[in-house]
Amino acid sequence: MSYYQIENLEEYFKHYKKSIREPKKFWGKIAEENFTWYQNWDKVLEGDLFQANVKWFSNAKLNIVKNCLDRHLSKRGNKNAIIFEPNNPDEPSQFITYNELYERVCKMANVLLEQGVKKGDRVCIYLPMIPELTISILACARIGAIHSVIFAGFSASALASRIEDCGAKLVITSDGAFRGNKVLDLKAIVDEALTQTPEVAKVLLVKRTNNKINIVPNRDLWVDDLLAAASSNSVAEVMDAEDPLFILYTSGSTGKPKGMLHTTAGYMVYVGYTFKNLFNYKEDDIFWCTADIGWITGHSYNLYGPLLNGATTVIFEGVPSYPDFGRFWQVIEKHKITQFYTAPTAIRALAKENLSFVDNHDLSSLRVLGSVGEPINEEAWHWYNNHVGQKKCPIIDTWWQTETGGVLISALPFITPTKPTYASLPLPGVLPVLMDDKRNEIDDNQVVGNLCIKQPWPGMARTIWGDHQRFIDTYFTAFPGKYFTGDGALRDEVGYYRITGRVDDVVIVSGHNLGTAPIEDAINEHPAVAESAIVGYPHDVKGNGLYGFVTLKEIGEYRDRNNLIKEINEQIATSIGPIAKLDKIQFVEGLPKTRSGKIMRRILRKIAEGDFSNFGDTSTLLDPEIVDKIKDGKI
Repeated sequence: MSYYQIENLEEYFKHYKKSIREPKKFWGKIAEENFTWYQNWDKVLEGDLFQANVKWFSNAKLNIVKNCLDRHLSKRGNKNAIIFEPNNPDEPSQFITYNELYERVCKMANVLLEQGVKKGDRVCIYLPMIPELTISILACARIGAIHSVIFAGFSASALASRIEDCGAKLVITSDGAFRGNKVLDLKAIVDEALTQTPEVAKVLLVKRTNNKINIVPNRDLWVDDLLAAASSNSVAEVMDAEDPLFILYTSGSTGKPKGMLHTTAGYMVYVGYTFKNLFNYKEDDIFWCTADIGWITGHSYNLYGPLLNGATTVIFEGVPSYPDFGRFWQVIEKHKITQFYTAPTAIRALAKENLSFVDNHDLSSLRVLGSVGEPINEEAWHWYNNHVGQKKCPIIDTWWQTETGGVLISALPFITPTKPTYASLPLPGVLPVLMDDKRNEIDDNQVVGNLCIKQPWPGMARTIWGDHQRFIDTYFTAFPGKYFTGDGALRDEVGYYRITGRVDDVVIVSGHNLGTAPIEDAINEHPAVAESAIVGYPHDVKGNGLYGFVTLKEIGEYRDRNNLIKEINEQIATSIGPIAKLDKIQFVEGLPKTRSGKIMRRILRKIAEGDFSNFGDTSTLLDPEIVDKIKDGKI
């Protein structure tokens, strides 16, 4: 019996018990039977969580792209690997077979080699959702270069900090990006970023929008010209199991973004396995994950997971509201999508529109619906179930993180009974536990605790690039011997987990993890601002909005508060990106601080939420009266 695809609830429990009691045997069998290796491993698992030094499949040799492409060619060479759906529905879709994708990746791999990129070098990719994004990623992995994809909505400053942190020697970008009715000038953003990062030797440019752009001599090169001269013969680099595959940046609660490093073998085995089971994947399915590949969801379930399973995956350049609010449903009908994986933010936004946008399209091809990025609220879950799934498609509410590599807790379609607002049960190999603030395990049900994982799983990140001590301090010191997720959760009487939200200073906005500290730093650079504090509050569409409490210096020309709000948000957009703009800004006389100077954010959260019922003990505040003043001025 293969462990690779779970067929029923009895099998789930059997596989789960085996994976927890004998993880080496469980994952060893999955790895051996379902993937291609140059050389098998000495040990399936070594190291431990307490030391934060876990290794999977030690000394095994492989290449993930050989597993994504090469091994499929004999059986699936003429099958579509990627369907590219452009931003403009009038532009024809592109259908890229496994044979074609293989050839294009091999050519791009040779282009990178010709530009001096070698195994272990870092390549930053700042591209829109176009085929060249996936081709660039796979080309990097084929030659052993470490890819770091930067979401093409980040500002020049945010891009520069990531390029500098990972020490990239080459950047791949485009002349522009289409997003709804806008054309974005990505090249100008890259040019600005590179004024701060002179170590980047080359910029490879993809033609997309035909924007007029500035070409820097001896640095900028058009990819098309290089590809025309490149060979399509490429031998996949032999990689060690623990060789780095990619760096992906995620917001921290303090300081600079964290470059999470994922290695090759464990990530491959975990995302391949989870994709197959999470989406009940069958050979002729058409899978669509709407996430941008600049985020971990796009890496794992838009690209690597589908291709490892020989699936057809849809790459969508556009947005759900352009040219109208029926765009998602039109794409599902057009390509006969079988699995649809999107964010609660999108569902909530589309649920506000007229139902005719949904009803005008044939969604009968759908078999599985998924939700990702944040817990889906009950109202959105029922709308999704009733109107998109027609009460026939199970909804998987997946919980995971950039750090985890793949989904850790989720229902399995047609196997696990679903329950709105609950992520459900852990996947095989995942052992969650709830901890109280005194580091004791919580055995009771319906009690909120700190969600930790107390057994290694193959997809876990290995470190923070360049700062292993920060990795240890962030994830493994609060609850020694366990991985601390930073999320709170509760468990019901049958063992289902419900995620209750972040317990640190990270706010999930439209599925994006935004650290409050970098946003506050950006605001505080404004000449009129003395100090600021950012908290999250419930938002009808985004899940959480950002609420800023701002104290001002006495500067006369900034008396026009509307202009000041605009300027503060422009400052945030410049420093981080438009995704981090504040939804509400309240100017206050002061912030609720303890005598030691710590801001009492729990009070600000309650005020932002409009909950004035109980602020708890305020006796430690330097100025307790400030709470009433802030409350009275709430927007």
